[in-house]
Amino acid sequence: MNPGPKSKSTAATAAAKGNSQPHAAALAEAQLREVALRITPARIKVLAALLEARCAFSHQDMQDQFVEMDRVTLYRALDCLTDAGLAHKIAGDDRVFRYSAGTEHSAAAHQTQHQHQHGHFKCTRCAKVFCLDGSGDAGFLDSILALGDNHAGSTPAKLRKQLQQALQDTLGKGFQGHEIELTIKGWCADCSH
Repeated sequence: MNPGPKSKSTAATAAAKGNSQPHAAALAEAQLREVALRITPARIKVLAALLEARCAFSHQDMQDQFVEMDRVTLYRALDCLTDAGLAHKIAGDDRVFRYSAGTEHSAAAHQTQHQHQHGHFKCTRCAKVFCLDGSGDAGFLDSILALGDNHAGSTPAKLRKQLQQALQDTLGKGFQGHEIELTIKGWCADCSH
């Protein structure tokens, strides 16, 4: 029996988790302050978990992680974070909502109707949903829209206007598109092996 190496690796894992949790909690608290939301332990815990997550979580995933938290308190925290733009709700074709930390809480997002304008990848084996945020200033969806329009000299904003016009041409006046969804389905890295 050699507990030495095992203990060290367990301690290292715990230390690594310990270092990231306070950082995520501090970031969560800062984001709550930025949007002038009342800071509660539940909101900090939920937002910190979403900020650390690699993929989107369902309510049940969150409930499993925070067994001490009341189910209704968790729903209220998720709804509050979603309403404030700190998280977003992703409707799945399995009728399960999943939540992911959002970057839409910036001042620019509050001035525009176009929130949550990015794509998702859904694994058809494990049902995990990943946000395709992209890197830099342009998100994944904007970079895809821009790729198709580089030769035409168009921009993602112009394409959105064209889609809005096509919507009205097809369905009639009065229809207003406010969100574009893109979901790529396939197998995630874990499931494809």
